[in-house]
Amino acid sequence: MATVATPASFNYRMPAEWEEHEATWIGWPHNKSDWPGKFSIIPWVFGEIVRKLSAGEIVRIIVNAKEHEASACRLLKRVHADMSQVEFFRFPTNRGWTRDFGPMFVRNESEVAVTNFKFNAWAKYPDWKKDQHIHTRAAKALGIRLFHPSHNGKPVVLEGGAIDVNGRGTLLTTEECLLDQTTQVRNPGMSRQEMENVLAENLGATNVIWLGKGIAGDDTHGHVDDLCRFVNPTTVVLCSEDNPTDANYTALHENRERLECARLEDGSKVEVVSLPMPSALYLDDVRLPASYANFYISNAGVLVPTFNDPGDRVALGILSELFTDRPVIGIHAVDLVWGFGTLHCLTQQQPAL
Repeated sequence: MATVATPASFNYRMPAEWEEHEATWIGWPHNKSDWPGKFSIIPWVFGEIVRKLSAGEIVRIIVNAKEHEASACRLLKRVHADMSQVEFFRFPTNRGWTRDFGPMFVRNESEVAVTNFKFNAWAKYPDWKKDQHIHTRAAKALGIRLFHPSHNGKPVVLEGGAIDVNGRGTLLTTEECLLDQTTQVRNPGMSRQEMENVLAENLGATNVIWLGKGIAGDDTHGHVDDLCRFVNPTTVVLCSEDNPTDANYTALHENRERLECARLEDGSKVEVVSLPMPSALYLDDVRLPASYANFYISNAGVLVPTFNDPGDRVALGILSELFTDRPVIGIHAVDLVWGFGTLHCLTQQQPAL
């Protein structure tokens, strides 16, 4: 029986987000249903994101068509993004959440490749048939190798927001997202050990730390990038909630208990730094997944969502003490989070060699 080639068999691994990028991928917004009643504001928020990113790396922007590219280009010039650092790729998409459907990159000593995990719109929404092809289109456009993760002959579903890595073998995720077999089921029947094997074979994750549930309002059903993030190889920030009546209180305390027992790939303990939660944010009667943990680490700075909240200053201060090699920059995200995601959800890093 032939052995299936996996990224791990060629020494590929997923680098940590703070390792140097060649580029950041982002999908220019076009689906008005993601931000009903607020869509006109959203391209301007994207413009500010691209302006900050382009100061330190290439920004590869996915657009639907020539007209879509032209409108994005006009706006970016108006906000003084560095257009010499901007590249457009005309790939049709359903939505704009590039972290989850965009190319997920791995790297070894000589090259970068893409792992073509399947995307099914978080096992919740019907519009994903265009998004699922972005991995393949990006790999072809870049001329790089494409791997096809599978289990028992079936493609494996995995979104980028479901995981976070320290670049040395340890991966963070949640049971609510990857092991759920009742609500938003990505991979029916797949066990914990089988999922760990997939993560090892395709992302170089030799050590998986399983948290429990994600935050209230998260329609992905438990993405870790709204909850807990690595900030260096041994340290994570974990969202904390001190109000016992808040919907996040119990889950966040349980996740802290799990991290206190967790170990890194070398057997050492994880250093845990508390990151506050902003006050509960609603639009009409809908709880939104506002979280400072949804930051994005770019070459030129750490972009952090802010919410016109007293916690903004505290969160920016904590992250500034942890990231001493690049500035920490707040990006207004009150409108952005109406789409049920913010900065990390919109971006996907392409590592440099």
